[in-house]
Amino acid sequence: MHIRIALSILLLTGIHLISCAQRGNESVGLVTPSRDYTIQTVVPDLDNPWGMDWLPDGSMLITEKSGDLIHWVDGQKRMIAGVPDVYVRGQGGFMDVAVHPDYADNGFIFFTMASSEGPGDGGNTQLVRAKLSGNSLTEVTVLYKGTPNSRISRHWGSRIDFDDEGHVYFSIGDRADRDTNPQDITRDGGKIYRLNLDGSIPSDNPFVGEAGVKEAIYSYGHRNPQGMARHPETGQIWTHEHGPKGGDEVNVIQAGKNYGWPVISYGVNYSGSRFTDITKKEGMEQPIYYWVPSIAPCGMDFVTGDRYPDWKGDLLVGSLKFNYVELLRLDGDRVIGREKIAEDIGRVRNVRMGPDGYIYIGVEGQAILRIEPKS
Repeated sequence: MHIRIALSILLLTGIHLISCAQRGNESVGLVTPSRDYTIQTVVPDLDNPWGMDWLPDGSMLITEKSGDLIHWVDGQKRMIAGVPDVYVRGQGGFMDVAVHPDYADNGFIFFTMASSEGPGDGGNTQLVRAKLSGNSLTEVTVLYKGTPNSRISRHWGSRIDFDDEGHVYFSIGDRADRDTNPQDITRDGGKIYRLNLDGSIPSDNPFVGEAGVKEAIYSYGHRNPQGMARHPETGQIWTHEHGPKGGDEVNVIQAGKNYGWPVISYGVNYSGSRFTDITKKEGMEQPIYYWVPSIAPCGMDFVTGDRYPDWKGDLLVGSLKFNYVELLRLDGDRVIGREKIAEDIGRVRNVRMGPDGYIYIGVEGQAILRIEPKS
């Protein structure tokens, strides 16, 4: 009898330890607050609105993964000509769009897209800069193209953002080659990149001057970053990335740092088997937050302005898997709470703050939605 009791205690203790280890962020539970706002459709009848951003006049640019660029103005969709050829395969296609903060002065718009240009069969992610003239793109320039091409259909990234020092940041996923690309800075894939606006390499990029490396790399050891946002106060670039089964991460990006994939991870293979036995290692960064189970995060932004005073400064994250927008409550770079603020709306591909101070949500197979406070 005593042996059975002892074994039961050991078993329960083990289960508790495993549960805590799997939760990782066990003090942060997901809650659904009472809703004092409505969710309205703004741009209807969209297929897969991967990216969205706004021109200074308040009109919106929207990328459809299939290759279309839409200018939403005065309640009408205008199709933009001159988009480079998009290689649509699996998770790849026409991805993010970002209007430069100084657009009024320089007229620059940036895109990420899957492209078949360059060596090898298949495609890889490229960063493109262009200008908009009427209903056409002009001065279209490829600033960076990941190599080599691959026919693997997964993990293209890709999001774009800017800092205050004249740099553009963008992500390329590991292209589902986890054992080769993310930890090798001589190869593209599984990286965050930083360029000058003309596509040249900043002289203070962390690997400039090292033989054989991709000097555009700013950080490495990433899996598939599909969220990127500049912190409105610190100016730091934050990202989130898909883990495998578990282990989606939020990271604050620092120059030259290794974020660990796939050497360390809080996830496992989709089969449930393990590909690594460690979650921490010297010289590799820890995420500021991770999800177990995975939520399949896509799109992110910080809440700014005064329309949502209770959320100001917190982080918005879309969930493809669970069809909601999650609000991560922040204390500095520490997550202290989670709220599900727009549930059962469909696969969330993007979430952004608009220049009018409203939260906009891109939903696959549906529309772009807007969260509108009731008062």
